Amino acid sequence: MPLKVELKPGEKIILGSAVITNGDSRARFMVDGNAPLLREKDILKPETADSPAKLVYLAIQMMYLDQDVEKHHGNYFSLVTDLLQAAPSLAPEIKNINNNILTGALYKSLRAARALILKEEELLNHVRTVSHTSVPNDGEDSGNPA
Repeated sequence: MPLKVELKPGEKIILGSAVITNGDSRARFMVDGNAPLLREKDILKPETADSPAKLVYLAIQMMYLDQDVEKHHGNYFSLVTDLLQAAPSLAPEIKNINNNILTGALYKSLRAARALILKEEELLNHVRTVSHTSVPNDGEDSGNPA
């Protein structure tokens, strides 16, 4: 069954190893086959991979686009190991991603990595909130004798 793709004016997609940029009007087309396809909104550029979870997403994206898990395997597992050491609570998300990679469902792995990014953001926001509310402001009594 072919994949139906609709692009907004100026929207880009990666199809296989080619970047396609739509023209000035909406475009609709069908894709038959197994070439990797990523919409612009799902593409993470290396310069915007500014967190451990985003680096994991980027590694999976490269696996998907290259259709070569082995080539990116070492980098991926190094990133995942570091992430799990820093945030063990992300283990269920990592397990889901790993299962998808092992079964060859790389696009599903990308979707699961999006969920990992959101979970990481929640954790970081929680840490910021807790840190911000538990640190005394300048001028406040910290409870320590002067």
